[in-house]
Amino acid sequence: MIVQPKTRGFICTTAHPAGCARHIQEQIQHVLKDGPIAGGPKRVLVIGSSTGYGMASRITAAFGSGAATLGVFFEKESDGKRTATAGWYNTYAFEQAARKQGLYAKSLNGDAFSDDMKAKVCAAIAKDLGQVDMVVYSLASPRRLHPKTGELFKSTLKPITGSYTNKSFDFDKSEVTEVSLEQATPEDVKQTIAVMGGEDWQMWIDRLTEKNLLANGAVTVAYSYIGPEVTQPIYRQGTIGAAKDHLEKTAHELDRKMSAIDGRAFVSVNKALVTQASSAIPFISLYIVLLMKVMKEKNIHEGCIEQVTRLFRDRLFNCRPLSAVPVDEEGRIRVDDWEVRPDVQKEVSAMWTAVTTANANQFGGVDSYNREFLRLFGFGLEGVDYNADVEIDLKIDQC
Repeated sequence: MIVQPKTRGFICTTAHPAGCARHIQEQIQHVLKDGPIAGGPKRVLVIGSSTGYGMASRITAAFGSGAATLGVFFEKESDGKRTATAGWYNTYAFEQAARKQGLYAKSLNGDAFSDDMKAKVCAAIAKDLGQVDMVVYSLASPRRLHPKTGELFKSTLKPITGSYTNKSFDFDKSEVTEVSLEQATPEDVKQTIAVMGGEDWQMWIDRLTEKNLLANGAVTVAYSYIGPEVTQPIYRQGTIGAAKDHLEKTAHELDRKMSAIDGRAFVSVNKALVTQASSAIPFISLYIVLLMKVMKEKNIHEGCIEQVTRLFRDRLFNCRPLSAVPVDEEGRIRVDDWEVRPDVQKEVSAMWTAVTTANANQFGGVDSYNREFLRLFGFGLEGVDYNADVEIDLKIDQC
């Protein structure tokens, strides 16, 4: 099949297998160019492993420290007529590359929130790895079926104190628009916390602990975001922020529990990036358009792989004891430090005030954003013939 991008709003409904493979290879090369990560993990579970920060974590662990990796994700394979999702092709390409290097790389596709998936993962670890010394929690889902109560929770993006109106960017129309969101109800907050908070992360760590599958000195990390002043009312001070607060509280609780095995639990606050999730958030997409331009001009722009390799090399590992991992006053690892630099935020804020539809591409990186977005689905990669027939029905050897 000849595969071309088909977009609808913030979703691309096709993915290019060769392009996804090329994208994975670029990330592998980024990790390899700086050499091995001394003291890095050797047996890693990544929950939410097929795209974005989760896939970058898997690549960094495997090709930075030679780790065996087990990935958990929820993706769709091809039915022979439609392409698989990008995450499916990413995983296929990663596992092919890892196995060529003699590295263990297996995956499980399904609902990571479920007890059934947790049982399958535990069985795979016990059978193949014995224990794991790192657990990365990188799930991004709009809903969660609670494994104990059967209740279906749905997250919302709303402010908590009053309604909120601000600028956003409509990529379908290429316009700077104004978006208003109504105030969240207490039920909205509760449901968002249930989906995006720390309960499921804690369930994973509790299950692994019960089964004695966490090695002595194991570390677990979940990913979070704070963001700039301009997005605070809708993000950090909104329903998602309440969920992130819960996630960080969970990290402190897990950190105390994991001290029993000389382990640690952290939240890593990462920078704003073009991801499938961020593209769906009003206001954030426009902010990223402006941020990309500023950070690229200052030569400090990073994607997921650059962020995660810096997390592994400069914060978590390189023979650093876990007790010496640098954190902020709230106990969080910060790899959003370049994004929140005063000089960066000053320039972004000035552009935010002045940006309109007429000058959006001049002020911001609309074209760059669109290119980065399509790369998530395997399009626009150098060295890929997008007019050639490609095999779309690729099989992943699941556990």
